[in-house]
Amino acid sequence: MPASPSSGDFAASREAASPSRDFAGSPSTRTSVIAALRAAGCVFAEDEADLLLDAARTPDELAALVDRRVAGLPLELVVGWAEFRGLRVAVEPGVFVPRRRTEFLVEQALAQAPGARVVVDLCCGSGAVGAALADALGPVELHAADIDPAAVRCARRNLVAAGGRVYTGDLFEALPGTLRGRVDVLAANVPYVPTGEVGLLPAEARDHEPLTALDGGADGLDIARRVVAEAPRWLAPGGCLLTETSERQAPAAVEAFTRAGLTTRLAVCEERYAQVVIGVA
Repeated sequence: MPASPSSGDFAASREAASPSRDFAGSPSTRTSVIAALRAAGCVFAEDEADLLLDAARTPDELAALVDRRVAGLPLELVVGWAEFRGLRVAVEPGVFVPRRRTEFLVEQALAQAPGARVVVDLCCGSGAVGAALADALGPVELHAADIDPAAVRCARRNLVAAGGRVYTGDLFEALPGTLRGRVDVLAANVPYVPTGEVGLLPAEARDHEPLTALDGGADGLDIARRVVAEAPRWLAPGGCLLTETSERQAPAAVEAFTRAGLTTRLAVCEERYAQVVIGVA
């Protein structure tokens, strides 16, 4: 993105406005923010401007937020949260930002197991999937795990209200053994970008999100295959494993689920470009 034009635009606002929130309601301030975001190539400049205005407490803070966004930092990291199924999920620098298309995975889990009582969010990142499942299901025994300590810290913030327990470690190695054979919903939003294509991702992902949350190996399915191979030992009878994949990878992912002995189907949401593989024990 080009350099920020914001410092001159906001100078008058910083001098004229009081330290109160009144400045945020100024039409000229909003217009300046929109102009700065548009110049930087932000497609949804109006919507982003409203979020930045809502987040800022002073004109100086608003200028700093706009500068960070114009410099290319993802909007969610600028404001400190992402919307996911109506929830405000806290996100931090170095943590994978939940995608709206992943809401489809949550919807499929709820349709498959509406009475789930034991839920695991594997490769949890911020914990958005686990938080959304707990919000929809009501009181559940919720566990989450990620190999990245930064993600674990963030997930603990997001899952504390649901009583979730979050562990650091590599896939199932992080989980307590007492969960074996008891899991009703195992949501594994694993990384699935082929190694050779990580460099083709948008800069917001490529430059600001951890490689461990993006790189799925040579064909993008390395982590998925590891999860599928071990999942049957952790699922309760009738329990389900769900993972997101791409249209190109879907046939191979379905084959891996089937080989593991799971009753498998592929769910597709064309509107959100989402492909979710569901396997039932």
